[in-house]
Amino acid sequence: MPLGLIVSSLGRSMRRKRISSLDILSSKRAPRDYYKGKNCKPTGFHTRKGGYVIVDEKLPRFVVPDLTDFKLKAYVSQCPRDLTASTASSTTAESTENKS
Repeated sequence: MPLGLIVSSLGRSMRRKRISSLDILSSKRAPRDYYKGKNCKPTGFHTRKGGYVIVDEKLPRFVVPDLTDFKLKAYVSQCPRDLTASTASSTTAESTENKS
């Protein structure tokens, strides 16, 4: 019986670990100064005295066209109407009558 316990403990220690967990690099598995970040671009730089200088050229610029005379409307209404089953069936019946 003790031989079986020894063999099973050796088998457990020799078992391979999951490969998927090994390629995930986080700040806990990396060197001490590793910082993964959130995939954001920096908008400036750090100074020697601990400050942060924002560079105007690095700030994102959003170009929004003038939509005053635009004919199309938004996809979703800000105040949607509640449809009951009877009104939904009557609207589908009316649409099929209009098609024929």
